[in-house]
This record gives sequence, structure tokens and C-alpha cells, in this order.
Amino acid sequence: MGKGNTLGKLYALEKSNEGLGLVIKRRRLVKLAIAVIAVLLLSGILSGLLIANVRSLYQTSSTISSVGTFKAIGIGVYWDAGLTRRVNALDWDLLVPGSQKSFTVYIYNEGALPLTLSMSTSNWNPTTASNYMTLTWSYTGQKINAGATVPVTLTLTVSGSIIGINNFNFDITAVGTYNK
Repeated sequence: MGKGNTLGKLYALEKSNEGLGLVIKRRRLVKLAIAVIAVLLLSGILSGLLIANVRSLYQTSSTISSVGTFKAIGIGVYWDAGLTRRVNALDWDLLVPGSQKSFTVYIYNEGALPLTLSMSTSNWNPTTASNYMTLTWSYTGQKINAGATVPVTLTLTVSGSIIGINNFNFDITAVGTYNK
């Protein structure tokens, strides 16, 4: 009986060691799985940062902002047809390359004679902004009688190829010239 009992004990010890080996293998696999997951997460975060940095290199001019002054000579320029709020500045806000933004203003002939209008831009800052932006208006050259109001839409168009400009400003001057 001694030999059988000893064999049984050895067999039980061997089975116990096999179970212990499986537990150790499982622990190693769990540690390896956690390490792989951590590496995957870290690489995903780093690649996301890399993509964001590359995008920012190519999108330095993705939005452009400005507030510009509006000067009126010989006329009144208002935000409303009731002529209660004068226009002193146009806030172009944020613009995207290739886009345009419009404002409708109301031009009032404050004088006693009919007049025609002209418009110009000046004092571009930075000066290169004028190479990428165009200001137009809907005024077609008609006479504006004394005391009359005409709605005019001003549109700023930004070239899709604009680069290196994140902020800009310029002056707009509208002049009423009396007709003889």
C-alpha cells in the first residue's frame, strides 16, 4: 500500500503542478493582452495627434476674421430701411477660403440734389489681403433723388487660394456725387 499511496500522491502533485502551470500561463497571457491593448491605444492617440498636426499645417487659413470701417461721404448709410441705425463698421466675422459674405445696407441721399454713388477700398491690412479678396456691390449707377433711400448689397468674396492670412481689415468708402 505504501507504493500505491506514494504513486497517488505523486500523481496528485503532478496534476496540481499542471494546474499551477496553467494559472501561470493564463496570467502571462492576460498581462500580454493588456500590454497589446495599451500599445494599440497609445498608437491610436499618437496617430490622431499626428493627423491633427498635419491638418493644421494645411489649414492655417481655414478661417479668416475681420471688422472693417465704413466711411460715408455726402450720404447716410444705415442697417435698416427706417434709417435708425448708422453703419460704421462691417463685421465680416469668420470667412472660409472660397466663400463670400454679404450685407445689405440702406443708402440715403441726405442732400438737396440727385446724386450717384461710387465705392472704393483702402488701407488693407495686411496689404496682400487685397490680392485674395474682392468687394462688390449691387448698386448699378442709377441716380438717387434727394431724400430717397436705396438698398445696396455689399459682398466680400474670398479666393480659395488665400494663404497666410488669418485676420484682415480694410476701409470701405462710399461717396455720393451730385449730378449737375
